[in-house]
Amino acid sequence: MSVTDPSIKVFEQSGMGNHHGRHSFSGHRKNNHPPPYNYGPNPAPTTIVNPNMGLRLPYGHVDSSLRALAGKAEGFGRFAVGGLNGAVYRVTTLADDGPGSLRDGCRKKEPLWIIFEVSGTIELSSYCSVSSYKTVDGRGQRVKLTGKGLRLKDCEHVIICNLLFEGGRGHDVDGIQIKPNSKHIWIDRCSLSDYDDGLIDITRQSTDITVSRCYFTNHDKTMLIGADPSHTDDRCIRVTIHHCFFDGTRQRQPRVRFGKVHLYNNYTRNWGIYAVCASVESQVYSQCNFYEAGQQNKVAFKYYTEKDANFDILYTILAADKNVECTGCIRSEGDIFIGRTPPGLTPLPSETCVFHPSEFYDSWTVEPPTDELKHFLQHCTGWQGTARPADLPTS
Repeated sequence: MSVTDPSIKVFEQSGMGNHHGRHSFSGHRKNNHPPPYNYGPNPAPTTIVNPNMGLRLPYGHVDSSLRALAGKAEGFGRFAVGGLNGAVYRVTTLADDGPGSLRDGCRKKEPLWIIFEVSGTIELSSYCSVSSYKTVDGRGQRVKLTGKGLRLKDCEHVIICNLLFEGGRGHDVDGIQIKPNSKHIWIDRCSLSDYDDGLIDITRQSTDITVSRCYFTNHDKTMLIGADPSHTDDRCIRVTIHHCFFDGTRQRQPRVRFGKVHLYNNYTRNWGIYAVCASVESQVYSQCNFYEAGQQNKVAFKYYTEKDANFDILYTILAADKNVECTGCIRSEGDIFIGRTPPGLTPLPSETCVFHPSEFYDSWTVEPPTDELKHFLQHCTGWQGTARPADLPTS
């Protein structure tokens, strides 16, 4: 691979850059075939695999059987088992409700592995609430949700895989809304665009969540993590976002308050305001990602200062200024800033102000940000025409 183009900046933890080269690919999932990818075992934490040995990617075996997804997420959502121990529920209609509908399966209290026997568009008149221990598995069909989205409220162990979300309308309408008190969630290989609020929102003490291999486009406020500065209980939030493609989304890729977020091997390009925003008390660990601002020339990393409500009582007692404002911290390790993309990084107040993922999980599949990885992210994220695993029960 040629590494002679000086338009690439690679940033390590110190924020200092080196120049490397690139070969650009354009578009998303064109008709040309992607190169053969080598799905292998996960390397040790922060180990960068030799690019000459071929690209290794996560989840190479999750399509080997119907329930092989369970417990296979990398990162904070790694314990999500979905409907592993439940029956298979078959969606046989595109109707919004009623027997055989998606809504009917999602509301049931018992564990279920929900699959689709039909392709097409499901127009939701209201949020479709997903209860605990559910897998919503779109493999084998092309199912698009529109009108409203999925709501994960007070639930645990949910897997959402291989669906399209497009055209959600109404106040506070998100593609996938995760709040409150939900945990052990994995969102994998979904395409999301054009909702009136967020595409994925994670707030109100929801935690231990992984978002992987998703495609985000045609949207403004993409992903919010942490509700607002008054919700200090959101300090519990932990999210991993990896191998995702943010393609021209305007902002919030993501925006974080209070939570701990691990970003690795994502590609974010052509944003309108910023790529990633750290706000009140947040910790963002950005590792081996691509950031390409394009002609807008906007910063990759933004810091918003907000009033931290946690300080109110203390400063009232001390009769001091109550309008205390604070922001978050971002550590950048091995990220690539393409062309004239300004990183926007500020020095860390201390080496320990940002968590390290190895404090929480032992391994994850992280690659150097090479042309091959970039090509994969452009062409192989989001909904895929993946066949349903062959071991599906007949009844």
